[in-house]
Amino acid sequence: MENSNPVENSSNVESTINNSSPLRSVTPNDSRGYCWNSTREVTFEHSGSKNVSYGSKSAPDSEARSTPQKEISDEDARLVYIDDPEMTNEKFGFAGNAIRTGKYSILSFVPRNLFEQFHRVAYIYFLIIAVLNQLPQLAVFGKGVSILPLAFVLLVTAVKDAFEDWRRHQSDKIENKRLASVLVNGEFHEKKWKDVRVGEVIKIIANETMPCDIVLLSTSDPTGVAYVQTINLDGESNLKTRYAKQETHSKLPEKEKYEGLIKCEKPNRNIYGFQANMEIDGKTLSLGSPNIVLRGCELKNTSWALGVAVYCGRETKAMLNSSGAPSKRSRLETHMNLEIIMLSVFLVALCTVTSVCAAVWLKCHKDELDLLPYYRKLDVLKEKNGTYEYYGWGMEILFTFLMAIIVYQVMIPISLYISMELVRVGQAYFMIGDSRMYDEATNSRFQCRALNINEDLGQIKYVFSDKTGTLTENKMEFQCASIRGVDYNVAKSSVENEQVEYFIQVDGKVLKPKMKVNVNPDLLQLSKRGYESKEGKWIYEFLLALAACNTIVPLEVDTSDPTVKLIDYQGESPDEQALAYAAAAYGFMLIERTSGYIVINIHGERQRLDVLGLHEFDSDRKRMSVILGCADNSMKLFVKGADTSMLSVVDKKLNNDTIQATEAHLHSYSSIGLRTLVIGMRDLNASEFEQWHFAFEAASTALTGRATMLRKVALNVENDLCILGATAIEDKLQQGVPESIESLRTAGIKVWVLTGDKQETAISIGYSSKLLTCDMSQVIINSNSRESCRRRIQDALVMSGKLMTASAGTNNSEGSSDFVTTPIALIIDGTSLVYILDSELEEELFQLASKCSVVLCCRVAPLQKAGIVAIVKNRTSDMTLAIGDGANDVSMIQMADVGVGISGQEGRQAVMASDFAMGQFSFLVPLLLIHGHWNYQRLGYMILYNFYRNAIFVLVLFWYVLFTTFTLTTAINEWSSMLYSIIYTAFPTIVVGILDKDLSKRTLLKYPQLYRAGQRHEAYNKKLFWLTMADTLWQSIVVFFGPLIAYWESTVDVASIGDLWTLSVVVLVNLHLAMDVIRWNWVFHATIWGSIIATFICVMIIDAIPSLPGYWAIYHAAGTGLFWLCLLGTVVTALLPRFVVKYVYQYYFPNNIQISREVEKYGNTRANGGGQIEMHSISDAPLR
Repeated sequence: MENSNPVENSSNVESTINNSSPLRSVTPNDSRGYCWNSTREVTFEHSGSKNVSYGSKSAPDSEARSTPQKEISDEDARLVYIDDPEMTNEKFGFAGNAIRTGKYSILSFVPRNLFEQFHRVAYIYFLIIAVLNQLPQLAVFGKGVSILPLAFVLLVTAVKDAFEDWRRHQSDKIENKRLASVLVNGEFHEKKWKDVRVGEVIKIIANETMPCDIVLLSTSDPTGVAYVQTINLDGESNLKTRYAKQETHSKLPEKEKYEGLIKCEKPNRNIYGFQANMEIDGKTLSLGSPNIVLRGCELKNTSWALGVAVYCGRETKAMLNSSGAPSKRSRLETHMNLEIIMLSVFLVALCTVTSVCAAVWLKCHKDELDLLPYYRKLDVLKEKNGTYEYYGWGMEILFTFLMAIIVYQVMIPISLYISMELVRVGQAYFMIGDSRMYDEATNSRFQCRALNINEDLGQIKYVFSDKTGTLTENKMEFQCASIRGVDYNVAKSSVENEQVEYFIQVDGKVLKPKMKVNVNPDLLQLSKRGYESKEGKWIYEFLLALAACNTIVPLEVDTSDPTVKLIDYQGESPDEQALAYAAAAYGFMLIERTSGYIVINIHGERQRLDVLGLHEFDSDRKRMSVILGCADNSMKLFVKGADTSMLSVVDKKLNNDTIQATEAHLHSYSSIGLRTLVIGMRDLNASEFEQWHFAFEAASTALTGRATMLRKVALNVENDLCILGATAIEDKLQQGVPESIESLRTAGIKVWVLTGDKQETAISIGYSSKLLTCDMSQVIINSNSRESCRRRIQDALVMSGKLMTASAGTNNSEGSSDFVTTPIALIIDGTSLVYILDSELEEELFQLASKCSVVLCCRVAPLQKAGIVAIVKNRTSDMTLAIGDGANDVSMIQMADVGVGISGQEGRQAVMASDFAMGQFSFLVPLLLIHGHWNYQRLGYMILYNFYRNAIFVLVLFWYVLFTTFTLTTAINEWSSMLYSIIYTAFPTIVVGILDKDLSKRTLLKYPQLYRAGQRHEAYNKKLFWLTMADTLWQSIVVFFGPLIAYWESTVDVASIGDLWTLSVVVLVNLHLAMDVIRWNWVFHATIWGSIIATFICVMIIDAIPSLPGYWAIYHAAGTGLFWLCLLGTVVTALLPRFVVKYVYQYYFPNNIQISREVEKYGNTRANGGGQIEMHSISDAPLR
């Protein structure tokens, strides 16, 4: 291949491309980096679909992953008349540019908020109770009192929602009142953002924000390029290039009116894709994602830009993507609902017993009703005979049943829901403020984006993790180069860690690359020789490809020395940036990029290369290419991409020896964990270029199937390549990753890594991160057919069974009581998953994976990641967590029970789709082992305690009904009944749920196995529920019958003994809680003892009001010693069995948490060995 030969008929080629816009093949779902394997929009649309195909890789599916879901057509098109908003909006009436993120208006707040709150079935239940109590026949409590609990809960939630919505409205006002420069009658005038309309031409000045989605018409750059920053949209700080078409770029709007029509797709959420055509001056031009700038983007390094508004307000892509992460439901709350159903059944049973007993009593005493006092209220003033209104036996049973529901209503704890919300808010506050989860590098704190699943963090069994940017830093450093079969490894060079600072002088300024790179001295010397030798020629072409085959934007950055400027390479892929800095270190410095050409300084010589065409990276081809026009009129095609895709398009006749050597180097690089790319090229003659150009123009202007046609054009030109070499880039592990994985494994959590990297790279990272260990038996599945996958999985299942049998035999021969199996690591690639997912092999894969300690999936696509999570989630009740940092992890994050986003180098797509967000993978350890453990233990206890404190109160009421001829009268004052769940007992449980800690942070981190308590559901399970109910039954019997027996022969009135029962229950439930508090502080003392004191004060105030029943009752009753003796005796007697059982269980049968707690408090008195706690070997089987 001779690069110096002139191209025939070059003048014709020049005339073809002269004054034309840059030729770019951009599919609507282009990816940003070479580690990505699929598109972004599909993950949003298919994650919840039943028909999603996670593993299929047939042609239709492949196309679906890389093209829009629906090609643009005349019926689905939006017509935008440039600089003619009246005509644009006359027929269709597109949305204005005003935005509204607030949910409510002044008029709609009350009805809509109530409608949303009553989506909770429990609220409807209590509303029905309150309505029933308004009926005269069913009135048990006062009409106002019965509404109080529900009204309080609704009011608190409404105030919270109103405050949040007020803040949103304030933000909307500020946004809508910003000013934009709009073209009106040939002159630019300022308009508020909310008044901008579709079709208007807008002028944006440098550093201003886009008010809407605009198609670029012209820019200050002579070639029509504009640089934008999308950090407000997707979190990426690197600059992106956008282009104006040459046909509109040359127009001056003040002198020449724009007359054209844009036919674009209807509004959609895909921020990385755009399809449209522009008809202007008799031409039809294709528009794509490089021609549109979205709302929220900022114009950088460009003086001004003109564009026409195509989407405004709520129809902009930013607003369409502004919805939060999908709502998930806590597993603990799901289990809690089952117990609430049981309590509901118990409530119905109590009501049934009451109504049946009342029916029997009525049947036996129907002739005595007029003579019995207190059965009904006799109104002798209205009726002379003073008869009672009797509705008949059947209706009386119904009324009794409904009245019983009203009296026993607190069996279903309405306060539990608001208590759980408050506890979760408090837990989130402490998680956000934890310094262990603060990332200094990005100055970012932990984010809690889903408050309703905090406790799920304490029950995770599976962690599915991305590799690049999650386990690694995603900060690429160039390490090795293989050029035409010769390995130029920096690590092998004689100069250790030498970073050569290359610089050039231009117009009196010194330009230096911002990032220094370790260089190979031999390669550096050879790079300076140029075409002097054949070896030098290949090195020249290789480094030229590194500098030119990218979308990097070079920016000059000022330094403290005004004569020295730094070249900062801004790019959408960290890989590209690393390769560009490496080329600069070897003397090939990219210093300028426009839409039509690039300028590279090659060892002091400035060279301009015309960019004749560009096919960006996409997930199907897994490569990108650029066509460059050189100074000698030759044209070169440079291609780089993944090794599998590149080696399939090289000319093996010319490159056989080089290919073999390169493949050996690639294997060597990936074996030590380096990321690899292959570089190739070929010359294009005039006929080849004209053929490509004709096909590209036809594809670019196609109205339908554009993306598919552009891909075919790229595939046709990217063939018969001459291989130049390969690159190896190091992506270092994040700090603390090996230790974190070790802690998670000790905690009983299985870690699966899902990556798009090569198998060798993934295995190497697995060893360095301690995911893989030397004692593991590896099972590798990388088959190319379904039958091959089936045989490999079946063989692996047989092998795993033999290993388990052998391990068991070894343990028995050694007399060991602990059963330890040989750990197995499953390594599987994406090609195998194509045949396994969505087939009968899924079940076999799950059986195999469940026997493995580690699963490592390489070369997987985003939908395959979601499919792997679904395999586990659909076949086990274990909790799953997915963690990732890129848009290719979104489907996986949304599929898992808990999704965690890493706010790293790949934007904020993962964060926006996640339930929790943080800066580093290592933060997962304190998140799960500390906060997850605490959250689960606290909330599990709080739910059981709320069931207990409500049930004991109901049972006391029930026992009383049995002694009052089943008339549903209550000895406890109606106000005390309502205040019981609001003031008397509510605050202590909330405070304990937020602040109490069963173990310290240091202990939880030192002994990760303590986390397994959550996996086994030790804090909340059916066994604990029924034990709690049994204890509740005992305590209710003691509280009711103790005072009843003591006062049996006395003349005490009902109100007095009712106050005694009230105080006994309140003191009892608060002391019950106090017995379980582990780490006392002043807040606990204030709330627990304060609640008891507050109850006494409330009872005294209620009994001091003459209009209420029981006037002055407490003052009479409390004046006797029997009152206080009963209060003390009932509380002690009720709590004694619990105290005894608690003591025996914790001292003679302690679990790991209790052992660790004892060590914390008293020292290692019951542990063996110095400083190590001897813990029980408990099965991981859950207790439910």
